[in-house]
Order: sequence, then C-alpha cells, then structure tokens
Amino acid sequence: MTVTEKVAYLKGFMDGLKFDENSDIGKILSSVTDILDDMAKSVEDLEEKVEDLNRYVEELDEDLGMVEEDLYCDDDDDDDDDYDDDDYDDDIECASVECPACGEEVFVDETMDFDNIKCPACGAEFSCSCGSDCESCGGCEN
Repeated sequence: MTVTEKVAYLKGFMDGLKFDENSDIGKILSSVTDILDDMAKSVEDLEEKVEDLNRYVEELDEDLGMVEEDLYCDDDDDDDDDYDDDDYDDDIECASVECPACGEEVFVDETMDFDNIKCPACGAEFSCSCGSDCESCGGCEN
C-alpha cells in the first residue's frame, strides 16, 4: 500500500466516524490529513523522479562502459595514446627489446630505424643489432 493510499484510507476512516470538522479536534485532524495528503503526493512525485533518474544513470553507465571499452580494451596497444586502427598493418612483425637505461620493454618493428630506437619511458636512445629478421629481440646486443 502506498503512502497516498494510506492517507486516502485515513480520510475515509475519518469520514466513517463522522468527525465534526467544525469542532477544535475535527479542525486539527482535518488539517493534519490535508497535510499528509500533500506530503504523500510530494513523495509520490519524488519517487517518480528518482525512477527516471535511475533509468538515466543506467543508460549513462552503459554508454560510459562502451566508451571505456573502446578506449581501454585495445589488446594490441595498451600503452600508445596515438593508436589508430587505420594505421595498423597486420603484416608487420613486431618484437620487443629491453631498454638498457631503464629496463622498460620497447616494441620495435621492421619499419623502425634499428640504429636509433628511442625508449618511450625514459627517452634514452639505443640501437638494436639484430635488425628486422629476428622473431624475439631478447638476444640483442643493445
């Protein structure tokens, strides 16, 4: 039973008891039930607005989830902020080398100049002697 229904029941109950609305107690009870009726309607309006807001927040959450998935769930490129799907070429082999200065893993591919590799983490420049033919640059002489 909603608050509005309870107030309506109370008003009906008072009408059934045949209160004299002109007496002091009747005036007070009548005023109290009118106030309760107004409050019940306000609560009902607030509940409807809360339901609307909850639906809206759920929609926003779903939209934000899709945006987060687009931004953060790139398996091929978690660290590169300038990643563009149109520029990605599946035929290019990629390997990794360890930066001799900071130990960070640096990804290299055949399109890079192996004599001038720049570490994105610390900015150090180093060279990879193996060239673009190796499958894993773990054995490079940095």
